[in-house]
Amino acid sequence: MSKGLPDLNKDFSSWYTQVVNRAGLADYGPVKGTMVIKPYGFQLWENIRETFDSMIKKTGHVNAYFPLFIPKSFLAREAQHVEGFAKECAVVTHTRLKADPREGIIVDPDSKLEEEIVVRPTSETVIWSMYKKWIQSYRDLPILINQWANVVRWEMRTRLFLRTSEFLWQEGHTAHATAEEAEKETLDILELYRQLSEDFLAIPVYTGVKTDSEKFAGADKTYCIEAMMGDKRALQAGTSHNLGQNFAKAFEVTFQTQDNKEELVWATSWGISTRLIGAVILTHGDEKGLRLPPKIAPIQLVVIPIIKNKDQEEEVKSFLEPLIVQLQDLGIRVHQDWTNNSPGFKYNEWEMKGVPLRMEIGPRDIVKDQVVLARRDTGDKLIVPKEEVKDQIVGLLQDIQSGLFEQALEFRDQNTHSVNDYDSFKKIIKKGGFVRCGWDGEQATEAKVKEQTAATIRCIPFDENPNGLSCVFTGKPAKHEVIFAKAY
Repeated sequence: MSKGLPDLNKDFSSWYTQVVNRAGLADYGPVKGTMVIKPYGFQLWENIRETFDSMIKKTGHVNAYFPLFIPKSFLAREAQHVEGFAKECAVVTHTRLKADPREGIIVDPDSKLEEEIVVRPTSETVIWSMYKKWIQSYRDLPILINQWANVVRWEMRTRLFLRTSEFLWQEGHTAHATAEEAEKETLDILELYRQLSEDFLAIPVYTGVKTDSEKFAGADKTYCIEAMMGDKRALQAGTSHNLGQNFAKAFEVTFQTQDNKEELVWATSWGISTRLIGAVILTHGDEKGLRLPPKIAPIQLVVIPIIKNKDQEEEVKSFLEPLIVQLQDLGIRVHQDWTNNSPGFKYNEWEMKGVPLRMEIGPRDIVKDQVVLARRDTGDKLIVPKEEVKDQIVGLLQDIQSGLFEQALEFRDQNTHSVNDYDSFKKIIKKGGFVRCGWDGEQATEAKVKEQTAATIRCIPFDENPNGLSCVFTGKPAKHEVIFAKAY
């Protein structure tokens, strides 16, 4: 099954695309730039979604749903916002089709809309049009709403999960009475994103703030988590935006304060998407395909029976039944592969799919009252007595989860470099990796570096220390220590 995968050290892009397809995660949709998320890929997304959904509900957030269609005039109300998304918007201009004797079917010219409708690229505008109706007093605040939805951004160059014209995500939209509450919300959510990435996806991230040129269109500040992929490129894995009062001004959303004054509402928005599936593949994948962290893996343990006939099948099933019940009672996601494929084919298939643990069991193992467990992360095999299987599997899944994180952390740290001169900077960026260095804070400097190297400032990390640093490009005293990298 894994034979024929491109060498990820020589052709990482082709390796990635083949893994996505051959592991059964997704396929290309009939419209260019779209994707079909297959059941195995969607189960992976569901596990990520349910994990984060539980996190935000524990912090007082609730889910709602807002329309896919947005009046074009709404986007015009916030100038930075419309400028940021104008080139990516899909626009509905007519409401119906009609039969045509020559062309078969055409757009009915009589159905032209008086005002075009934008297919949701993000929901700030439509949500704040509703918040205007819902907010009158400080008693109505805060509003802590999230929605799980699809969005459309018309991308020219697409890659499954990483950048597609339509993708799935969550977008939180909150309203607050004070600037301090909004800022706290933004940072609290960023911390939840860090926990999701590191504790569940096993992907280490840098947390920090985006520069003004890289921040979300319409935001005062954009905070982010940035991860290093297996080809040493950066991936923006989540963003949390402090929108200030920009959307409240655009939609005239005010509230009466406790001392009977009228003030504009403060806002945040934040999101993660199916891009996280791409991040998991690019961070943990190897020459055999996927390696999935157990906490989000659709299947945590796959059972491969080694049998030759019906009698052996019944013998193995009888042996397995109490074990499987015990494991399922512990909440372990188990799949038994009773297909007619050879054991070798099954091994390769489930390795490609990244299942963390494999259990092999045949008549000889039954005689010895044991099973064989194989780890996907290291390839190690263990012979385990039946009475120890449950505890061993629980422990191994924990080891695999932490091991994947530690391996990714070591890789990231080994490929994050601190430099002071531009020649060293360019060599590292060309080879691949993150560069921590001084920046003079000027957008012109940032733009020049991007033009010359294709590297961007991924974030100003929270742990920055610009003291004594000079700008890597201009040599001026550094205003910030930043992280540069080429990115997806």
